[in-house]
Amino acid sequence: MTATVLTGTELAKAIQAEAAARAEELAAAGRWPHLAVVTATADESSAWYVRSIRRAALKTGLECTVHDLGADAEPAAIHEKLTELSADPLVHGLMLQTPLPSGTTLEELASAIAFEKDVDGANPLSLGRLASGLPAFAPATAEAVVALLDHYKVPLSGRQAVVVGRSTVVGKPAAHLLLDRDATVTICHSRTADLAAVTNTAEVLVAAVGRAALITAAHVRPGAVVIDVGTNPTPEGALVGDVAPEAAERAGSLTPVPGGVGPVTTALLLRHTVLAADRAS
Repeated sequence: MTATVLTGTELAKAIQAEAAARAEELAAAGRWPHLAVVTATADESSAWYVRSIRRAALKTGLECTVHDLGADAEPAAIHEKLTELSADPLVHGLMLQTPLPSGTTLEELASAIAFEKDVDGANPLSLGRLASGLPAFAPATAEAVVALLDHYKVPLSGRQAVVVGRSTVVGKPAAHLLLDRDATVTICHSRTADLAAVTNTAEVLVAAVGRAALITAAHVRPGAVVIDVGTNPTPEGALVGDVAPEAAERAGSLTPVPGGVGPVTTALLLRHTVLAADRAS
């Protein structure tokens, strides 16, 4: 068996086209959707991701400004910049890119992002509302997981789903979104005993750890749908996922890296920004 490749390109183009059309309407009314991205890292995979967001935003007709505070930025400086941008009426979407300098965490700083501008669902208020089933912007990567499953008409109700990774950026919100679709969800993490025994129960397997080739063929139930969220840089400057290539011999379908979850995540961030601009008074 060789897995069917579930690319995100077609879905991302459709989402961006929808966002571009609405952005054009808003611009004609004098409101230009504007996404601001704050970074404080020298991580190359992060820089690659931010560059891709900016390119896609400009192509879609959105303004996108990147505020690079440097890898040695103090938490207070990051918090101050987020507070400043949250108060700026010309900014509609705001996100804080990880990783962050040592001594601080996304959870500690994201509360400075105004809820109505929190297009990547990082503010604890957004996460709490998501967990409670209330309206909020979901973290775009987590939403991209479910959007791809929907796009390829993968049934979720009543199915066994396993999420490997418990971050507030992807793992936990992805699990909540899958639960909302009536999947039976198990979350695995670094202290899970016998990871392969758990992942082999999964009809839908989401790998979201950030460790290259962590998920091998031995971790995959034959015929499973595997969503690879990992974006791990190689010494050669390429990106690879959390799922080893050999897993394609057991999976029924598999998202590629790059070209799978990534472009859908970017497109959803743009959609969220346009929605936020649309709702702004």
